[in-house]
Parts: sequence; structure tokens; C-alpha cells
Amino acid sequence: MSFPLIVAIVTAMLATTFLSGIFGMAGGMILLGILLLVLPVPDAMALHAVTQIASNGWRGVLWLRYVHWRAAGYFLTGCVIAFGLWAIWRYVPPKALTLILLGCAPFVVRLLPRRIKPDPERPVHGILVGGASMMLMLLSGVSGPLIDTFFLSGGFQRRQVVATKAICQTCCHTAKLIYFGGIVDQAATIDPTLACLAIVASVIGTTLARPVLEKLTDTQYRVWANRIITTIACVYIAQGVYQLTFTAP
Repeated sequence: MSFPLIVAIVTAMLATTFLSGIFGMAGGMILLGILLLVLPVPDAMALHAVTQIASNGWRGVLWLRYVHWRAAGYFLTGCVIAFGLWAIWRYVPPKALTLILLGCAPFVVRLLPRRIKPDPERPVHGILVGGASMMLMLLSGVSGPLIDTFFLSGGFQRRQVVATKAICQTCCHTAKLIYFGGIVDQAATIDPTLACLAIVASVIGTTLARPVLEKLTDTQYRVWANRIITTIACVYIAQGVYQLTFTAP
């Protein structure tokens, strides 16, 4: 990998983790889209996982006292069940499908009738959404949009949403790294130097974002979070459909 490309990737990591540090979302979607442009799917997934483990892990440490542990426990139970089943299948999706799933994810919960919308504090809901999120993670590389919408549908304030999601995402991305780094047949390869730079960029971007989040109100947070998720999702759907239509063999 050339030096200019490494600089561009690290810069993207810094910018996207800063964005994620504010909203707890969106940055991972943007970064994965960038990595998919320059790397094979398994390599992009694995490097993205390293970045997101560092970013979400550090965010979880910064906001640890706001984590809603019961909701996180329900969610992660579903993740463990889904990961066990997926490890048997060992499927690696094509890029076009990855991008379309990436874009469709935010609308899954929004389209549900209000009477059956999931509640983060209900065990069955947490397990079902956790399982769906892990499957989406291993198919599309991220499940943040689904997790965002899930936790935003509850009564959590912005710090609780960011903190609880950070813990859940750290575990999900660790599972993704294990899956694409060793379980699938097309195992990924990661440049150790780039991986180290990814971790440093993630910690810096996340730390710089904290004072910005502190200044937002809960209302501002929810409005901008939903706008950002919707915009990025539409871009990825269009990108995936384009690849499926014009670049498919």
C-alpha cells in the first residue's frame, strides 16, 4: 500500500471517529464505505473492525458511568447466539450486497408499526435486535444504524445512548474481527503498521469529540443523529445499486 493511500486512510479514520465520538454513529458507515473502495471485502472488514474496536472501546471508557448495563446484556446475548450460528455458515458477501444492506439497515426499525417497535429495556426485544445486529454486522460490516435506531427508540438520554452503544459495538466488532480474520475461508490480512495507526487515530478522534457532545442538548442530538443516518444510508443504497447494475459481471 502506497504512503499517500495510507495517509488518506488514516485521515479518514481520524475524521470518522471524531464524528462517531459526537453521535456514537455514522462514522463507521462512512469509513467502511471508503475502505471497500480500496480493499477486498475481508481485508476492509478486518481493518474496519480494528478501528471500531479502538474507537468504541475508548468511547465506552470515557462514558462508562452512563452505560445501561441491563440493556447491553440483553443485546449481547442475542449477538452471541447469532455469532455461533454464523460461524457455521462462514459467508462473505459481495461488495454490492454489502453496500445495499449497509444502507437499508437504518430503515428496518423505523418501518415497524409503533405498537411493536422494540424497547431496549425489554429482554426479548434486546435479544432479537442483538441477533439481527450481529447478522447484519457479518453481512454488511456495520450494524450501527440498526443499533442507533434501537437505542434511540427508548427513553435513554444522549450520553446513555452513546455509552451503551459503544460497549455493544466493541463486542460486535471484536466478533467481526474474529470472523473475517480467521473463521472465513478468505481470511483477511492486515498491515500491522496501518492497524497501529488506526488505533491511534481512533483514540484521538474519539477524545476530541467529547467536548462537542457535552455541548449538545438531547433534542439536538436526536435530530442531527437521525438526519445523518438517513443521508448516509441513502448514499450507500445508491452506491450498491450502481455497482450491482453497472459493474456486475
